[in-house]
Amino acid sequence: MALMITQDCINCDVCEPECPNGAISQGAEIYVIDPRLCTECVGHFDTPQCVEVCPVDCIPLNPDYVETREQLQQKYINLTAGKDTVSS
Repeated sequence: MALMITQDCINCDVCEPECPNGAISQGAEIYVIDPRLCTECVGHFDTPQCVEVCPVDCIPLNPDYVETREQLQQKYINLTAGKDTVSS
């Protein structure tokens, strides 16, 4: 599943820079997570980094975007395909 940010968000700005996929951005009132980019940090970290740093615990799973770990891994592969991981 992708994650989502609830109305409990206090706009503290700590989650956005933690997202390795750039899935978090400032919305009209609170931060939002783009489910097309969210992999729950699969492929990058063992746990979702936004959840780890959120001081108000407002980032649950999004029930509208049900994905298996395998699907999240494939999304990670698709998102990172073609990106240079080695500096030249």
